[in-house]
Amino acid sequence: MEQESGIDQATQRALLDRVHRHTGIHMADRKWTLLQGRLRRRLQALTLESYADYLAVLESRPEEVGHFINLVTTNETSFFRTPRIWEHLWEHALPDWFRRHRGATLQVWSAAASTGEEAYSMAMLCEEFRELHPAFKYQIVATDIASQVLQIGRAGRYQGRNIEGLKRIRPAMADKYFQAEDDGFVVSPALRSHVIFREHHLHRRLDGAARFDIALLRNVLIYFDDEGQRTVLEHVRRAMAPEGVLIIGESESLTRLNVGFDFEQPLIYRRQENAHA
Repeated sequence: MEQESGIDQATQRALLDRVHRHTGIHMADRKWTLLQGRLRRRLQALTLESYADYLAVLESRPEEVGHFINLVTTNETSFFRTPRIWEHLWEHALPDWFRRHRGATLQVWSAAASTGEEAYSMAMLCEEFRELHPAFKYQIVATDIASQVLQIGRAGRYQGRNIEGLKRIRPAMADKYFQAEDDGFVVSPALRSHVIFREHHLHRRLDGAARFDIALLRNVLIYFDDEGQRTVLEHVRRAMAPEGVLIIGESESLTRLNVGFDFEQPLIYRRQENAHA
């Protein structure tokens, strides 16, 4: 492989541009070292001599795009991340929706779902709510651009710090909804039956007839520039039911964007009832 200090600027810029082209993520020049580190093993696996050679492979082999996306996307997540979000869902969003939509099925979208911890957290919360209200029904669609993390979510097998974290903060749920198997813990079939995993690029409209009552779009807008954020939020808004609840990440805000959502409290917004479809 070529000396890393000798990478030409044109190749560097082209690979950073390909991140934006294939994921929508805006990666500035100062992020080159991060991208370089993520791609290094892929070059070794393909026995390539240089990053220019890898760029040629990326351009000529469509199947390489999936590997590229898996390498460059960030997939940091955990069960019940940011406790006050889940408290709001339990104490306000779920009861309010159930009171106004008896007989309907709650539709939830976990966008940028990564390895599925968020989607299964939502499913556990819904299962607990259903025990109190047997007529309650729900369905969760979990999407991500990276096929590799979706495979983990579909399998529903977890080990290490994430499952240990769940055991620490919600031990009763860990015991109730996970089964010990080999060297990990597997989500119960009953819980998995309510979660559908799909590959989806947030810069495109999500196909399907469902209008989502709750959308979890957390810790993903920070990776897009202003134009990219508006595009993503427009697609999310169009996929939501009127007055649907949108939840974003801790470092994110929609206050400077005119995108058809009303502020309710930090991290929580509501789709404007009269916003155009």
